[in-house]
Formats: sequence, structure tokens, C-alpha cells
Amino acid sequence: MAKLRIKWVKSSIGYPQDQKDTIRALGFRKLQHTVEREDVPTIRGMIRKVSHLVKVEEVSE
Repeated sequence: MAKLRIKWVKSSIGYPQDQKDTIRALGFRKLQHTVEREDVPTIRGMIRKVSHLVKVEEVSE
């Protein structure tokens, strides 16, 4: 299964609480943190919700 490398590039200050919660749910701890997640519809939906705060690239295994 494909993986996604997601990097948190913009602060969530000034954005709604649900977007801050989504950032936390993706596994981010601090700004500029990078996580790898499986490419599944639930993760894609979370990324879509905070697409203005993160940078995404696909990782080939």
C-alpha cells in the first residue's frame, strides 16, 4: 500500500478548533514536523481539511 509523507508547514493559530484537532489527529507535534501515513480515504479526507497548512508527497516503498 502506498504511503504519504505529510509535513506541517503553516501554523494553525487563527484557524478553527476542528482544524487544530485534525493536525493533532494526523500525529503532528510541532511546526515543520513530518509524518508518514497510509494512503487511505480517511487520511486523504483529513489532509483535504487542512490542505492549506500541510505539504503532501507520495512515497514509493
